[in-house]
Amino acid sequence: MLAAVGSFLDARHQRGRWLIRIEDLDTPRVIPGSADEILRTLETLHLFWDGPVCHQSARLPLYEAGLRQLRDGGQTFECSCTRQTVAAQGDTGYPGTCRSGPRSATRTATRFRIREGEWVEFDDRIQGLQRQSLASLGDVVIRRRDGLIAYQLAVVIDDAEQNITDVVRGADLLASTAWQIELQRALGLRTPRYAHLPVVTAADGGKLAKSRCSFPPDLSNPSQVLVQALVLLQQRPPEELARDKPGEVLEWAISNWKPALMHRITAVPAG
Repeated sequence: MLAAVGSFLDARHQRGRWLIRIEDLDTPRVIPGSADEILRTLETLHLFWDGPVCHQSARLPLYEAGLRQLRDGGQTFECSCTRQTVAAQGDTGYPGTCRSGPRSATRTATRFRIREGEWVEFDDRIQGLQRQSLASLGDVVIRRRDGLIAYQLAVVIDDAEQNITDVVRGADLLASTAWQIELQRALGLRTPRYAHLPVVTAADGGKLAKSRCSFPPDLSNPSQVLVQALVLLQQRPPEELARDKPGEVLEWAISNWKPALMHRITAVPAG
């Protein structure tokens, strides 16, 4: 929810459009009705989006075309490694085990062949100058062993097709940005500007998520939810703002939006 509030404010402050994308490619993990619940929550908080909602599950031909382009350009290879075998080799990224061909006659994933020895630099609007080693990340999966298109390829194609100028999201995705910029380069696509917001963490420092038993916001007082989000985003809202209507809270927040107050903050503890 913090990323939704932050990205909404950033778009509106710049008089831009705020687009909603439902990332439902991982069909085995899609919970029926969850997308509708998310949209209802956004509407309750007066986070109204522009244009139709984009569902990735309806865009498979675009992703398949991108995959073919990369394959035809010799920028992919098939990999028989499982997550377990890769994890057992340490935290240094995928070591290139199958670059010369799959090591076993099992189902394979498709990996994007990174440029060895290269670094990716980009200026994040919140986190500052970033320099990431492609070797430390390794060759990223762009088609999974079960045949599903992977997140990294899908979002790159979506961003280009939707003419996205600014990607505003949680700092937990900061490390993925180098892969995405490399995929943009390989596909001949423009690179948008990036801004990575702080993520909310539990007491042990882990990111709050459904898998970690976090709870949805109490929507009985949407203004209070919005003010709490502004506090976590370091925006210093006045205390009395929580007594205003949601639209008035957002009007103040849009006018006073200052991303610089989050400079290099990647995580904030839950209240």
